Amino acid sequence: MTGLQLLVPLGIALGVLLIFAGLASSRRSGTQVQDRLTQYASRPKTLEEIELEQPFSERVLMPMIRSMARLVTRFAPQKSMETVRHNLELAGNPNNWGPAEFLGVRGLAGVMMGVLTFLVLNMAGLPMEKKLMFTFLLAALGFQYPIIWLGGKIKKRKANIVKALPDALDLLTISVEAGLGFDGALAKVTEKWDNELSREFGRVLSEIRMGKLRREALRDLADRAEVPDLTNFIAAVIQADQLGVAMTRVLRVQSDQMRTKRRQRAEEKAQMAPVEMTIPLVLLIFPSLLVVILGPAVPKIAGAFGIYLP
Repeated sequence: MTGLQLLVPLGIALGVLLIFAGLASSRRSGTQVQDRLTQYASRPKTLEEIELEQPFSERVLMPMIRSMARLVTRFAPQKSMETVRHNLELAGNPNNWGPAEFLGVRGLAGVMMGVLTFLVLNMAGLPMEKKLMFTFLLAALGFQYPIIWLGGKIKKRKANIVKALPDALDLLTISVEAGLGFDGALAKVTEKWDNELSREFGRVLSEIRMGKLRREALRDLADRAEVPDLTNFIAAVIQADQLGVAMTRVLRVQSDQMRTKRRQRAEEKAQMAPVEMTIPLVLLIFPSLLVVILGPAVPKIAGAFGIYLP
């Protein structure tokens, strides 16, 4: 084989190697470019990807609640809407629901409860009259359950405010006596704690910064909470501000009163403990003791009366 004949296959092999090397280098460079583009210039997400990133409640439940809200609010009077709005404020605006959304939740709960009840009773094979009766009863219960749930939220929030109020007043008193203004003392409370009362104080400060008068912001706080102890404290602060009484003296008196009321409430709960323990004692503990103590003697007592137990 001549040298020219050897150069031809060597040239072909070298060309193939160069082609593969070029493809590999281009793939590596393309990967590097793609990595840099991904790092510094991310691709805009499609509408489908944005929707799938949202939680299930936002994608499915909220549209159903809004559609049900539009249906229910057509028949709801304005006074009822104001009552629902006030109750939501008393509960701390759970889930950021407005009156329409809450009515939508009630309607959706009633419909779902009614449909599920009808399906279960239909599988059980009950007569149509009983199916309709139980369906309407449980649908009405589902419609009323959000009201019960909201009432529990309101009660829990009021209890948290009452529990946090004495300590908050102590901190307010110490801060004002140390030289801070009343607004600065409220800011100290919001910085130290994160509870229902501190969040309400933070809202009061935000309203004052936006231009609302302090007494109006405090009155709105009393309306949003409806806690008698807090209402009395706010009334005393507003009166002291209007009459020019020293704020330190008012806060000291209010703080002492709140601590006294807290001690009285603790003593009241301690005195109610024996009464609350009566029901479990009578229904659960005493029958068990009777079975353990008198159980072995029951056959002998029955035998004495001529009754023989198996």
